[in-house]
Amino acid sequence: MFDISLYSFQVYWWFIVSLLGALFVFMTFVQGGQTLLYTLGKTEDERSLIIGSLGRKWELTFTALVMFGGAIFAAFPLFYAVSFGGAYYVWMAILFAFIIQAVSYEYRRKPDNVYGERFYETLLFINGSLGIFLIGVALGTLYTGGNFIVNEMNLSQWTQHSYGLEALLQPFNVAFGLMLFFVSRIGASLYLYNNLDNQEIASRIFKTLKISTTLFLPFFLYVLFYMLLKDTYVYDATSKVVNIESMKLLHTLLDNPILFILLIVGIVLFLYSIFIALFKNNQKAVWYYGFGIVIIVTILLFIVGIEHTIFYPSLSNIQSSLHIERASGSYYTLSVMSVVSLLVPVVLSYIFLVWRSMDKTKMTIEEVKSDHHHY
Repeated sequence: MFDISLYSFQVYWWFIVSLLGALFVFMTFVQGGQTLLYTLGKTEDERSLIIGSLGRKWELTFTALVMFGGAIFAAFPLFYAVSFGGAYYVWMAILFAFIIQAVSYEYRRKPDNVYGERFYETLLFINGSLGIFLIGVALGTLYTGGNFIVNEMNLSQWTQHSYGLEALLQPFNVAFGLMLFFVSRIGASLYLYNNLDNQEIASRIFKTLKISTTLFLPFFLYVLFYMLLKDTYVYDATSKVVNIESMKLLHTLLDNPILFILLIVGIVLFLYSIFIALFKNNQKAVWYYGFGIVIIVTILLFIVGIEHTIFYPSLSNIQSSLHIERASGSYYTLSVMSVVSLLVPVVLSYIFLVWRSMDKTKMTIEEVKSDHHHY
């Protein structure tokens, strides 16, 4: 029988959390599409076509977010308690933004809709803009930290009465949120180009893709270089005392060439997807985008939790900062969940087959009109 250490399970589950976060970021093309509804759809039929396409996938985005939060809750309960309990206002705003998304898809075309379609389409825009921006801000605090204290009994307390909203005053967090917003619009453009059979919408997608990419790149470069070059909290493997190390995340990449190479591959795939869509009219570009963005996000989240790096710095007390050893569940919990996690490839395979079946043919306005149960 294999004798696997607790630390190995902690690293394994931090990788799972990073991967689930990356899959969620990929699926945010649904939210990105919601913000482009009136940019790409100039008629009611065109907007119904776009919503019909996004409506097939919106539940997968929500599921990915729930799985991401659920994995954190199960594997790193102290992190869940500190972040979700402390940065209360931010996470409640995010939750509200996703509640109105579910309501909007279900009620937009209901008979006797007293609010009108435009009302629910506005709610979809709020979910796709404010909701995704705030999630980006929350993810940004993994690198900039939060205002919390954790005592010796692992009981946490938030030290700011704004309960997470103060993160909006940190430029990096704001840049992270805007980066995620624009990447969701890039993903939406590529997805809709692949999924819809409509020349008018396709011609508008190219312009939108160029604008979104142009706005995304400065934020991405700022976020990437800030991460790699900033001073980072680290902890001693024996004493667990927290200190500061210059350019720790860059050193982690250089010390792990496989991770560095994967990050470069992810960036190349991401840029290649945009290039072949704009200049080669390749409608399968969304898949290169998908693989690229999943690799990039997985690596950038993973490196912040390994090699004795602090993944959630405390701005109130440096020694209260969280790392995977301090924040994780018990050996028993992680080991049992690791066995269950072996079923994840089966679930992903099922999702892929269902996705492929739904998208076997491109959606048309005529198909949407003939379906009386569409969103």
